[in-house]
Amino acid sequence: MTDSPIPPSPTFAQLFDAITTNVSSVVHGKRDAIDLAVMCLLSEGHLLIEDVPGVGKTSLAKALAASIECSWKRVQFTPDLLPADLVGVSVFQRATESFVFKPGPLFANIVLADEINRASPKTQSALLEAMEERQVSADGVSHPLPVPFMVAATQNPVEQEGTYRLPESQLDRFLMRLSLGYPGRQAELAILDSNGAADALLALRPVISASEVVRMCEAVRSVHIAPVLKGYMVDLAETSRQHSGLMLGLSPRATLQLARATRAHAAANGRDYAIPDDVKAVSVPVLSHRIVLRADAAARGLTPESAIDDLFAAVPVPVGR
Repeated sequence: MTDSPIPPSPTFAQLFDAITTNVSSVVHGKRDAIDLAVMCLLSEGHLLIEDVPGVGKTSLAKALAASIECSWKRVQFTPDLLPADLVGVSVFQRATESFVFKPGPLFANIVLADEINRASPKTQSALLEAMEERQVSADGVSHPLPVPFMVAATQNPVEQEGTYRLPESQLDRFLMRLSLGYPGRQAELAILDSNGAADALLALRPVISASEVVRMCEAVRSVHIAPVLKGYMVDLAETSRQHSGLMLGLSPRATLQLARATRAHAAANGRDYAIPDDVKAVSVPVLSHRIVLRADAAARGLTPESAIDDLFAAVPVPVGR
């Protein structure tokens, strides 16, 4: 009796397609945004989904979390939410006469921060250490967060009453900012046929394990970026700091984040090396929330997106290896 052959492990492209197809069964007609959200996860970054109510912000974040066999928590941000409600608290145990740390919802692989701009700045700042250092501190003790770890936050940019604007320091922690926009006619018909995202979410099942996500993240880190392409990204950042319409250009962290997203885009397209088209494809979601326009430039109609177009027009595309 011969042993049956061991089936080959799924490729990066197969796993990537499995996640995006699964999420697409809930969020209809937004494949580009779904692809970018998965790239954000595989870049080991955090995602901010900003759009008007009812277009599927929360559904996208929930579907992404439900597609992975991992722990995830949803936190509804409100003005009375406290930092301890996120991080956790130390509880006194009478039996041992000592304090025991009880982890909060941040101790999950994917944390959905719903309407993040409704919490106070003090509570928002509790996320900074978690998002940047992947740990939280409580009572002078640092606690590492699980791997993988991602914050997927949503906010409504239209309704400003009862909200607190995210400061630039916190916006900079998000690898990408996405806007879904309204669905097309066929996509909206598909939403009606599926009775909305709530029913579709209940039927969603994981298609990938947390360990497979970790291996995909390692594959993304191994994607090669040629020195000339690194110089291209640095030149884009330097040009942004000299742009007459920008009060705040791109920081070195922005360049690092752009490189991480560029690697993920290359890997998602089946390459182990990056090209200038990868940089351009992820530039708007990665960079648009990191630049601050001058008031007079904004009054003249300059937008973050058009400013990014100016950068690519001013910096020559590298040629050769």
